[in-house]
Amino acid sequence: MSQTDDPYKNLTITTGAVAEPNTSRTNKTGSWRQFKPVIDVDACIGCGQCDTYCPDQAAKPVEGEDFYGFDLDYCKGCGICAEVCPTDAIEMIREEK
Repeated sequence: MSQTDDPYKNLTITTGAVAEPNTSRTNKTGSWRQFKPVIDVDACIGCGQCDTYCPDQAAKPVEGEDFYGFDLDYCKGCGICAEVCPTDAIEMIREEK
């Protein structure tokens, strides 16, 4: 199954049904976020803790750089990345809609 295939397309819910993991790639969850992560690129040491702990795989290394960025289509604004950042390079700010 590719990352864009809808894992729910033919899903029938029965007692005890379990949906497949990694479904956030087909369901953009960032639309209901209240806070978003903003990174201080000067403070980021590129350790990857944000990527390791992000439940939605929204934190990713910026290609060709030594810091991380966030795919806000999938970030739910939980703030785990800011909590685990060893240099406090990530600040959660209120989302302006």
